[in-house]
Amino acid sequence: MATTARPQNPVLRRTVTTDSVPSSSAPSVSVSPVDSPTQSASSTSLSSLASEDAPVKNTRGKLLDTYGNEFEIPDYTIKDIRDAIPPHCFERSAARSLFYVFRDIFMLGTCFTVCYNFITPEYVPSYAARTALWAAYTVFQGLVGTGLWVLAHECGHQAFSPSKTLNDTVGWICHSALLVPYFSWKISHGKHHKATGHMERDMVFVPKTRELYATRVSRLVHQIHELTEETPLATAIHLFGQQIAGWQLYLFANVTGHNFHERQPEGKGKGKGNGFFGGVNHFFPSSPIYEKKDEHLILLSDLGLAITLGFVCWVGKNFGWTNIFVWYVIPYFWVHHWLVFITYLQHTDPQLPHYDAKTWTYTRGAAATIDREFGFIGRTLFHGIIETHVLHHYISSIPFYHADEATEAIKKVMGKHYRSDTKDGSIGFLKAIWKSARMCQWVEPSLEAEGEGKGVLFFRNRNGLGTAPLKIAAPVPKATAGQKAKMAIGADSDNE
Repeated sequence: MATTARPQNPVLRRTVTTDSVPSSSAPSVSVSPVDSPTQSASSTSLSSLASEDAPVKNTRGKLLDTYGNEFEIPDYTIKDIRDAIPPHCFERSAARSLFYVFRDIFMLGTCFTVCYNFITPEYVPSYAARTALWAAYTVFQGLVGTGLWVLAHECGHQAFSPSKTLNDTVGWICHSALLVPYFSWKISHGKHHKATGHMERDMVFVPKTRELYATRVSRLVHQIHELTEETPLATAIHLFGQQIAGWQLYLFANVTGHNFHERQPEGKGKGKGNGFFGGVNHFFPSSPIYEKKDEHLILLSDLGLAITLGFVCWVGKNFGWTNIFVWYVIPYFWVHHWLVFITYLQHTDPQLPHYDAKTWTYTRGAAATIDREFGFIGRTLFHGIIETHVLHHYISSIPFYHADEATEAIKKVMGKHYRSDTKDGSIGFLKAIWKSARMCQWVEPSLEAEGEGKGVLFFRNRNGLGTAPLKIAAPVPKATAGQKAKMAIGADSDNE
């Protein structure tokens, strides 16, 4: 699989695709018939995002991604994408999808049964060996549990079967068992798909702007390019916190999602912002993430979590809290570690752009994602969610077992705009999180961007890696009234 990144720095080597003709000046403003929201009179609502059809100027300047490769804005349409995919790829089979659900549940149950009965002092006298085997159990359960999460994710996109009732029933059961609020997540995740790459609308991945990054490191905006390199230890600590608590922080405080809740049409965002106790979370029907008509679904999601938590507490009380910690809690954190790992790397890479409100379109935003490779784990246990994510953002109702074929089909349409990073396979996937954390710290326009090009933002960093950030001069302080008076007196003296 190829990547569009063309290295100019020999340290940052990438696979190169052949060049194609430059992008035309008329970008796609079409949206997916499946994923596009209903139209709304509001110009700021999520439902109006896909209808930004104002004329686009043919002025973009020179756009550079973080590697220093010149970037061209995609010019194909969603119709081109759909027409390229073989019709059978859109077909969904309830029997086939259920087979994978039962397969994953069978693996989870078999692993637990074997470990429960045989990792005992009778069969494994060594305490150290038993500890190691139970540790391996948590890792395996976490991997298979992530696969089950992916299947529930298929249900949320109606890719599981033609029946919405079956999809939502299976999705609610599987996600609730993993302590995921199914409908709550489904609604916010759907809005993420409708506005991927949009700096003001994306519900999941909105990278820090230069201004926000400056506040995080307690610096002024013009000082960012002057900062010394961030220490590897600081990067490691940040990644550790992200992997341990990133998913929970997203559910409880909407971190990484947009913070423009007052603009939503249902009117529940007045005075509310991301963060704890702000009312912006996935558990309260009053959260501005949801419309009035969805509130009963949020309560149903909460009910699923309550049932699971009740069962977990019952097991802990009757079989011991240490056991439930090993049997369920640690695998739970493994699952959420992989969710954050996967989704972070699907939307964070030195090749990827983001767009402001005037420049974004559905087609452009969907292309601002990247495919990777995780070998057997990715394709078998994780059901290909890592390897076919670009396609998933164009047409999310295609089931995962047709996604590879559909991906190959859309590559012919996307050309150089299809992005992947498959170098070194599974090892490369694991290493990519460190590279992205070091290179992708905030987004800003390119130095030579003009017109529409100023609305295309790329990752930059303070570590001296890839394209250098913009150099912004310090603002000239305004003179006070007293200083102005002294300047006037001085001018009068000179005139005399």
